[in-house]
Amino acid sequence: MVTKLEKVDVVVVGTGWAGGVIAAELSKAGYKVVALERGKNQTRDDYIGVKDELRYTNRYEMMQNLSSETITSRNNLDEVALPVRTRKEMMAGNDLGGGSVHWAGASYRWTPYDYEIRSKTIERYGEAKIPEGMTIQDWGITYDEMEKYYDRWEKTAGISGEPDPLGPNRSSDYPNPPMKESPPIKLFKEATKKLGYHPYQVAAGNLSQSYTNPDGEAMNACMYCSYCTQYGCDFGAKSDPLVTVLPTAMKTGNFEARVGANVRRVLYENGKATGVLYVNTLTGEEYEQPADVVVLAAFTFTNNRLLLLSGIGEPYDPKTRKGVIGRNYNGQFNITFLGARGFFNEKKFNYYAGAGALGGVIGDFAADNFDHTNVDFINGGGIEMRQYGSGAIATNKVPSGTPGWGAEFKKNSIHYTNRSLVVWYTSANMSWWHNYLSLDPTYKDDNGDPLLRATLKYTDQDRNIAKFGIGKCREIMEAMGADIVDEDEVPEEFDHIYDGGHYAGGVIMGADPKTSAVNNYLQMWDAENIFVVGASAFPQFAGHHPTETVGALAYRAAEGIEKYLKNGGLLVTRKEVGSHV
Repeated sequence: MVTKLEKVDVVVVGTGWAGGVIAAELSKAGYKVVALERGKNQTRDDYIGVKDELRYTNRYEMMQNLSSETITSRNNLDEVALPVRTRKEMMAGNDLGGGSVHWAGASYRWTPYDYEIRSKTIERYGEAKIPEGMTIQDWGITYDEMEKYYDRWEKTAGISGEPDPLGPNRSSDYPNPPMKESPPIKLFKEATKKLGYHPYQVAAGNLSQSYTNPDGEAMNACMYCSYCTQYGCDFGAKSDPLVTVLPTAMKTGNFEARVGANVRRVLYENGKATGVLYVNTLTGEEYEQPADVVVLAAFTFTNNRLLLLSGIGEPYDPKTRKGVIGRNYNGQFNITFLGARGFFNEKKFNYYAGAGALGGVIGDFAADNFDHTNVDFINGGGIEMRQYGSGAIATNKVPSGTPGWGAEFKKNSIHYTNRSLVVWYTSANMSWWHNYLSLDPTYKDDNGDPLLRATLKYTDQDRNIAKFGIGKCREIMEAMGADIVDEDEVPEEFDHIYDGGHYAGGVIMGADPKTSAVNNYLQMWDAENIFVVGASAFPQFAGHHPTETVGALAYRAAEGIEKYLKNGGLLVTRKEVGSHV
């Protein structure tokens, strides 16, 4: 039996940056907000003193348990997809604060080109530059319109950084100065400057100094302890929802975060959502949470799956290329983090002090910052060198060709301890007609609901842009003085390892309801009181990390939800297209 609860103004699914921003802004405005999180309750106190590599790096304690629910994966449309079963293969965040708690902290604004990629590519190179089957599209909003939301998120998160010399216009500087420049980062910057490039410090959610944000939330300075990626910050020095937006929401008295609440359906009738159905993960009891507005602000996979399970929006069909839910699946995969590792005979480095976003980067080969006339791909990527801070075993690299055991291995592993660095290219990922998300016809979760199925196949675009980036990384590593340079190999095909956490698309934004699921307020065209917030809105993936754009879009969506609660209706006029009118 389903227990029906008291109606609220807004119910939010997910408590990461997307859901946290929505919760804070709407509760500050006086609306009653409930956020549903299927994981357990967590506070910063739960991470104090917990620097346990076995628990977090090896056993992935902060990640979703895939034994009861996962995704299935395949490369081709005619293949049977198989479940992804270990957390090493797919690290999806869990618990209060979501994946935003274990993120590294790298913060980038995406460029004007990224927001209008189709129009700007055609304008500069002609339509023939876009390959047949590539389904990239403009976002239905421009960078100039998004700039104020980027600025707002950076101030809420307390981002520490310096502007990209080749980056887009900014209305103000980052609220905190950049992190310290370690010797490896200095070496990277000196080498790239000599090559004529424009290095700068990676903008970081790891704070360079103590800071109080505009909502009054205090954060501490980073201690460079190295435990960032896959860890919660025990100093409260990493920008995440647990130290920013969730406390802000809780202080209003208008917000409740309900944990152990696994949402199974969006309840929907007569063209509108009436609330959500969720199950208590401890007791198995089912509840209906009515609301005037439903916000899906969970991980990309969850947002897509809930809409497909609820029968909201037209599912994408790759055979007809019609439909929108599941369309343009994209993200950062193993082919988008390739580069070159250098081994040094004379130089030694301290790996063990570090932070998730401590690093140097150049944007010379990102977006359309370079002429693509004579290259066989579009878009680009940033070239980064990070000093995460790593353990002895993980960083004990040896040159290629070294045996995996024996005297030579021992000799090289000892000699090259603290003597190697890696530079990589974060290449953009374009969307294609054959890459999409759907419900799996075979596998189900513990509740008997179909799993989400991901279909992803690499293209020449993916391989070509990766090869280009690897070549640039080799050039930089040689300029840094490496005695031996090993290049990463470009995989022929996607290997079903979803370990980066940057997966996007499926509920994409745009100006045309025939090719997008949500408008530029992330409001669904087909259900005006449903807003779908997060990376699921990305029509394609830029050549930098996504968190800042997720945060900026959440502020845009929060503004739209408040407008909708006051006035109702679609916030963006539909284009006059077919049956969607």
